[in-house]
Amino acid sequence: MASRLSLRRSASNRVVVGVAGGVGERTGIEPTIIRVALIVLCLASGLGFILYALAWALSSGPSAAPQARLRTTDGQLRQVIAVSSIVAGILLAARAVGLWVGDAVGWPLALAAFGASVIWVRSERSEAHAQLDPLAAVFAVQPVLRLATGGLFVLSGMLLVLQSGYSAGPAGALPLVVAVLGLTLIFGPWLYRLAQQLADERRERIRTEERSDMAAHLHDSVLQTLALIQRTTDASEMVGLARVQERELRAWLFGAPRPDLDLLSAAVEAMASRVESQHRIAVETVVVGDAEIDESIATLLDAMTEATLNSAKHSGAESVSAFIEVEESTATAYVRDKGCGFDPRLVPEQRGGIAESIRSRMERHGGRAEIISEPGKGTEVKLQIARTD
Repeated sequence: MASRLSLRRSASNRVVVGVAGGVGERTGIEPTIIRVALIVLCLASGLGFILYALAWALSSGPSAAPQARLRTTDGQLRQVIAVSSIVAGILLAARAVGLWVGDAVGWPLALAAFGASVIWVRSERSEAHAQLDPLAAVFAVQPVLRLATGGLFVLSGMLLVLQSGYSAGPAGALPLVVAVLGLTLIFGPWLYRLAQQLADERRERIRTEERSDMAAHLHDSVLQTLALIQRTTDASEMVGLARVQERELRAWLFGAPRPDLDLLSAAVEAMASRVESQHRIAVETVVVGDAEIDESIATLLDAMTEATLNSAKHSGAESVSAFIEVEESTATAYVRDKGCGFDPRLVPEQRGGIAESIRSRMERHGGRAEIISEPGKGTEVKLQIARTD
C-alpha cells in the first residue's frame, strides 16, 4: 500500500519545489490542472496551501528514475472536469463549515480558473482517436472552440465579480483589473505556448546548425585525412597524417588557442602549405586586406579551404590559385584552377564537399557561394559573406 501511495517531487516540471509536477507524473494528470486546483482551494481559508505543504512533507526528493503511473482517466478534458468536480465539492464543504472567502469572490474565481484550465490543456490527440470520443474531439481537435469555451467561463466569472458590487481600491479600478485579469487568463496560455514554440524552434535551429557545422568540419578534416591515409603506402606518412589530424581535432573540440592563426594571412598560408604537402600541388595565395579571424572570416576560410581541396583532388591541374579580399563590410574569396572542370548540375546532392562544406556552410552564416565550371575549361568558386560586427 505504501508503495502505491509513494510520491516523488518532479525534477524537471517544477514552479516552486516540484510537488504539482510530481503529482502529475504519478497520476498522469496535467500538472497545470493540479496547480490551478490548488490555487482555487486556497480560497477555502488556505486549504490549497495546506494540501501543498502536506504533499511536500509526504513526498521524497526528485530522482532521474521515472515514477510508476497510477491508472487514471485518459484525456485532458476529462482530467479538467474530474479535478474541477473534486475541487467544487471541497469548496462546497468548506463553504458549509464557514471556511470561505465569500460567494462574491470564491465562485467567480473558481469559474475563471475552470475556464483557464480548459484553455491550458494541450490538444495532442490524433484525429483517429478523437473520432471515437466526440466530446474530446471538440476540445482537443478544435483549439479555437476550446479557447472560446474556456473564455466563456472566464468572462462569466469576471461578470459575476462586476455584478456582485464587490469593490476594492479607487473607484473605477475594479473593472479595469477584471478586464486585464480576464484577458490574461484567456490569451495568456496561448501567448505562453507561442513563446515556448518559438524558443523550441530556435533551439532546434541552433542544434541543426551546430550538427551541420560539425558534419562539415569532420568532412573537411577527418574524412579528408582518412582518404589520404588509404591512398598512401608509407607507414611513417600515415603516422604523421594521423598525428596532425589528432592535434587539429583536439584543438577544434576543446577550443585550444592557435596564436599563429589569429590573422587571416597566416591561416591562408597554413592552409596552402597543408594542401601542398598532402596533395603535391602548388597553391598560389593572395590576401588583400588582412584581418583578425572572426565568425564570418572563419566561415569564408573553411569554405575556401574545401574548394581548394576539391581542386587539388579532382581538377588534375598543376596549380590552384586562392584569392581573398577583406573589405569593411564584406569579404570575398575566389578559388580558380585550369583543370578538367565539370558540370555543377550533374553533381549529386549527397556530395558533402560542395553541398554541405561550401554552399550550405555559406548560406547558414548569411553568405553565398557561386560555382562556375565547364568540362575542359577549369573551375572558379566565388564566395562572399558579410563581415561580423
